[in-house]
Amino acid sequence: MANRIEEARLDALHRLNLLDTAPSEAFDRITRLASQIFNLPISAVSLTDHDRQWFKSRVGCTYDSIPRDQAPCAEVAENNQSMVIPDLLLDERYHDCILSQQGIRFYAGAPLVTREGFGLGSLCVLGPDPRAASEAEMAALDDLAQMVMAQIELSHAIGRVDALSGLPNRIQFSDDLDDLGRDTPGVRRLVVLLDLARIEQLNNGVRAMGSGYLDTIVQQSARVLRSVLGPKRAAYHVASTKFAFLAPPDVDERYYIRRLGSLLTRLQKGSEMRFGVTAVIGIAPFVTGETPPSDVMRTAHSAALDARQAESAISFYSALEDSTHCRRFSLLEDFSAALESPEQLRLVYQPRIDLASRRCVGAEALLRWNHPILGEVSPAEFIPIIEQTSLARPTTARVLDTGLAQLATWLASGMDLQLSINVSAVNLDESDFAQRVQLYLLKHRILPAMLEIEVTESAAMENAARALGQLTAIDSVGVNLAIDDFGIGQSSLAYLQRLPAKIVKIDQSFIRRLTLGAREQTLVRSMISLSHDLGYRVVSEGVETAEEADLLSAMGCDEAQGYYFARPMEAAAFEQWFADQQAERAAA
Repeated sequence: MANRIEEARLDALHRLNLLDTAPSEAFDRITRLASQIFNLPISAVSLTDHDRQWFKSRVGCTYDSIPRDQAPCAEVAENNQSMVIPDLLLDERYHDCILSQQGIRFYAGAPLVTREGFGLGSLCVLGPDPRAASEAEMAALDDLAQMVMAQIELSHAIGRVDALSGLPNRIQFSDDLDDLGRDTPGVRRLVVLLDLARIEQLNNGVRAMGSGYLDTIVQQSARVLRSVLGPKRAAYHVASTKFAFLAPPDVDERYYIRRLGSLLTRLQKGSEMRFGVTAVIGIAPFVTGETPPSDVMRTAHSAALDARQAESAISFYSALEDSTHCRRFSLLEDFSAALESPEQLRLVYQPRIDLASRRCVGAEALLRWNHPILGEVSPAEFIPIIEQTSLARPTTARVLDTGLAQLATWLASGMDLQLSINVSAVNLDESDFAQRVQLYLLKHRILPAMLEIEVTESAAMENAARALGQLTAIDSVGVNLAIDDFGIGQSSLAYLQRLPAKIVKIDQSFIRRLTLGAREQTLVRSMISLSHDLGYRVVSEGVETAEEADLLSAMGCDEAQGYYFARPMEAAAFEQWFADQQAERAAA
């Protein structure tokens, strides 16, 4: 963690392009003033690099840098706190440093801190005699350090006005929120975020018409916004196609939301590209001086995302929706660490039953996550998140490796069964996925016929050509393929016929309704019959009652799994369950 923070700090320093630049009178004025206030001969603006302390400005000092490990300024930058050393010779850290060797005894430094909280270095003063520093002197040194940072921002920041829209940018918005918090603290206000278009709309427009398409949308929207708000209210261009502004104080919120609807109408009518964009508005409350500017922007952005799903295209910030999204993001971050932890992730196994003989013929491997803080996290919550990211590849690799290792153990002990493993659309988009499946089979010495790969209809359709190639390669070596959640996807029968699958698994949503009436039974019976006609073996998921099992058996369904037969079990529990079932069958 400390290394990552240091990397980010160094990145913030290097992006300013200050290191090894020529002296600047703007900085020299401040160092001279610091020297005068303390009545000391040496003062410097000191920046903490990888292994050195470099002086952007210096008074009374002949060298332009010293080793970092011998510089008190490095400690100031690391801790972001002012520091006074009355006598370097009496300080165990610096009694033998290069400064003390040069006859320097007194040191005082105030940190140079960016808006993001990264310490760049310090403004320091030094002298040849031991002494103390008064509160007034240190307060003045802190003020001067902030003046140095203001000069750095003025000289090196990207500016405060967006060149395209002519509106103040996000940096200015953040500063104005800070000023508002100081001038009128504790007041509830509303921030409004206008998002002009969905990402895919912008991409399609730029692809067809060039970057001028985006420029036109932004400029026209900025003109409309200035016209609506008038000269006394500010609008801010806070992102490529996003604008923010504050609602008037003490506004009637319900009435104001209706007024914002008219703003959307004006934007739509006033844009030459009105058929290519769909603007939405997010509204979020905040308290001046209490809500950090970053949180103001984050909650407004969250509301704008919710507005994409709202009929009115306007949404008020929902703490519930926001916390749900934050939880998803937190789980995504934590899952990466879980992949490296043998204690957090494990596989459980649910039996698959041959309905004619009621014999266990296989098991489905299911991933479970025991979070160190949250406890058991439902796979229905974390699997959909993981499947949309690059974590899908290592997750499937973990399941394949662990599942096939367990299957090898079972087969060696005489347990004759097949293992089913689910894969996602991301896996089917990997050019080497089929090869990796074969490598895991070779690693654990498993015959391909003992493995079944399950893929949903929607996953197979997401990138149909590549998915078909990977599935065909997997089938060619003898691995069984199953179409999972059959009946709820959007694939055509013509495409399903092209997939080299041998099994279809009827989604449990159909099985839950099986006993409701003849209509529901006819639907399932037709799915089974059609699948058989197409050459598939049929498995029903989610069987929870004897009545459902008997009906499916009468309809000719081949296999089933669900709580009626057994819940997912840990490997040891599955072994015992399997042994008990074998004993019962032998006794019968």
